[in-house]
Amino acid sequence: MSAATGPDTSVMAPGSAPTMPTGPGHVLPEPEVAREMFRQMLRIRRFEERCVELYSETKIRGFLHLYIGEEAVATGVMRHLEPQDAIVATYREHGHALARGLSMRSIMAEMFGKVEGCSRGRGGSMHLFDTQTRIYGGNAIVGGGLPLAVGLALADAMQGRPQVTACFFGEGAMAEGEFHESMNLAALWKLPVLFCCENNRYAMGTALSRSESETNLAVKASSYEVPAWAVDGMDVTAVDEAAHRAVALIREGGGPVFLELRTYRFRAHSMYDAERYRSREEVTSWRTRDPIDTFAERLREAGLLDDKAAVDLEKEIGDEIDDAIAFAEAGTDEPLEELTRFVTSEPTQPEHDAPRPGGPATRGGAS
Repeated sequence: MSAATGPDTSVMAPGSAPTMPTGPGHVLPEPEVAREMFRQMLRIRRFEERCVELYSETKIRGFLHLYIGEEAVATGVMRHLEPQDAIVATYREHGHALARGLSMRSIMAEMFGKVEGCSRGRGGSMHLFDTQTRIYGGNAIVGGGLPLAVGLALADAMQGRPQVTACFFGEGAMAEGEFHESMNLAALWKLPVLFCCENNRYAMGTALSRSESETNLAVKASSYEVPAWAVDGMDVTAVDEAAHRAVALIREGGGPVFLELRTYRFRAHSMYDAERYRSREEVTSWRTRDPIDTFAERLREAGLLDDKAAVDLEKEIGDEIDDAIAFAEAGTDEPLEELTRFVTSEPTQPEHDAPRPGGPATRGGAS
């Protein structure tokens, strides 16, 4: 199928790049890895399902963009990133943050607008940020994370640091000028960027075929002379293999790589979306390819998952979510007197102003 009509796993790379394996050809990883991938996808799904309930109860406010249906992408990619690598994501980033290792407590507290949240409650759902895990947003502007990712990768390259920056963005961002500028500079300077285009077919409510003359986005990206291929984003093993290959190529000094991860969101664009741009039949058809259900079936066939293990996992995840909600509900509201804090940067003491041993502090250095 073409990008405009459904998932595809064929390579769309410049030159004569080999074809990626398709469909059932993607083998399961080691048992413990496979089980962890399943746990991570299910954890993301159950977390967001509870967020929907909390949103209906007005405990979570503002905008809420769900990743339900796309869990295989974040799960498959994050596994191949090192702790020192950087991540830049979109406003649909709960799954990325969880898969990266950001605590569920800090994410839920952020959704509740509490100081204990990863962004002190100031960012909410769309602006998860954490320097310890090197998640630099949660960026609400479509395409806004692309130049940030290039800047992070440029800094690493200039400092000689062997790190990768993974930038997640939707296919709608490819219509923005930032995409072309970022791809061009990353290719020109051979920067270590993994461009992960989460193509869920709809830029908000606009179908891909109504906004792009070239709907094969990997072909479009390859015009910048970067390795680019399309991946079945509904199959976590396909994403896993593609991410492994892409990250290895980048670490070897091969410059940026572009992955078109063909996926589908089962829920509306946001909680305010009436979803008049697609039919129920279309959504139902894509649900037959649910990345969690299909992977669970493969695990059962391989003897890696049974009813007891599934029940135990559901309980483990449910307990973690309950704990995160309790933590968020007990969190601290921002004091009114601090609402303008961080609007401007806080003053810091210059190094030359620090008190010197045996003498008073000086100001302005020697004159």
